[in-house]
Amino acid sequence: MPHSPESPQRICLFRLSALGDVCNCVPMVRAIQTRWPSARITWIIGALEHRLVSSLPGVEFIPFDKRSGMAGLLEFRHQLRARSFDILLLAQVSARANLMSRWVRARRRIGFDQERSREGHGWAINERIDAVPFQHQALAFLEFARALDADCDRVDRRLPVSDSARDFAVQHQPVAKTTVLISPASSHPTRNWHARGYARVADHIQKNCARPVILVGGPSPKERQLGDAIVECMQTSPTDLIGKDTLPELLAMLDRAACLITPDSGPAHFAAALGTPVVGLYAATWARRSGPLGSLEHCVDEYPTAARRLMNTEPERLRWGRRIERPGVMDLISVDQVISRLSTLL
Repeated sequence: MPHSPESPQRICLFRLSALGDVCNCVPMVRAIQTRWPSARITWIIGALEHRLVSSLPGVEFIPFDKRSGMAGLLEFRHQLRARSFDILLLAQVSARANLMSRWVRARRRIGFDQERSREGHGWAINERIDAVPFQHQALAFLEFARALDADCDRVDRRLPVSDSARDFAVQHQPVAKTTVLISPASSHPTRNWHARGYARVADHIQKNCARPVILVGGPSPKERQLGDAIVECMQTSPTDLIGKDTLPELLAMLDRAACLITPDSGPAHFAAALGTPVVGLYAATWARRSGPLGSLEHCVDEYPTAARRLMNTEPERLRWGRRIERPGVMDLISVDQVISRLSTLL
């Protein structure tokens, strides 16, 4: 059981990635800032993820590029050599995070509970957050704030959106809360729905709902390939911005949209944090654990079906957070299911 600190002055948060998890750490930071306004918070974060939250007030960032190899690790160690903290919040359980965190000097080292620990996490900490069975991952991060005696009720979850990014969103969405965005790709290909399904849903939105559709996504070849396949399958023509917007511009686009359709991915959490409804597509992962908080009722969640058919067990019997990332698992989601969820929003 974590104990309440006595006026911490220097707090280090260690969370490198991924984008969705970094997004879900923002409420934790705000709760700690409210409880301990004089404390200095330093966030060790991935270089890409830093772009998502760089304008968060009152936080010092130490970005780390995971592609920098040994030279980057040595530079990171040098940055921390002369520094110490009252508290380290190790909100990541990967082997890299656990190893790197040993270079952070802190008296209290708070990490995840035993059930959510792996890859030597217990070796890097001396306290654990409370274990909460079947807890949504976004709420798990708030347990770190509770360990510091912070009030976690009604914490502001919104991500900062710049004025210049808003100009980009207005250019492509002249009328606010009208356009449906589709962010079709996850960083895990087995979590992606098929192009023909996205195409049929997009055609339905533009033909039957008389609403514009915009495709959004990153510049990777796989995202571009999926976007091209969707456009090729469509009978109508969407606006295709895949690879053409920045991360801040994506936030502004999501903030102005009517809703977002996406698999388990970072944009699902961005939109949810901004208060934009999300029709999430889940089968390889469980929306109950990693879906867009505040939009879980709009998600198509076939994870329980996947557990029964592919794992021959009830979903509750699987380890919490177990992924069923098998080829074809996302085919359990039907076009009619997605359209049905959209009908309640549009």
